[in-house]
Amino acid sequence: MQDLEQVIRERAYHLWVADGCNDGNADAHWLAAQREVLASSLGSIGRVQTSNAAPASRKKKAATKRKSKAA
Repeated sequence: MQDLEQVIRERAYHLWVADGCNDGNADAHWLAAQREVLASSLGSIGRVQTSNAAPASRKKKAATKRKSKAA
């Protein structure tokens, strides 16, 4: 991923353009961009952890089924 500050800067710029390029709201655009970028980053981390956890739960279910069939 690009430098975090650069990603936030680019997103803030796009928010500024979407807002009509009006001056005086730089802080609001920066904070909104920061929230979006960080939330997106945290969401992708959660997806990675979830996808890594799924195979382990499937392994446990398979092991439980094998044990119950053997008994």
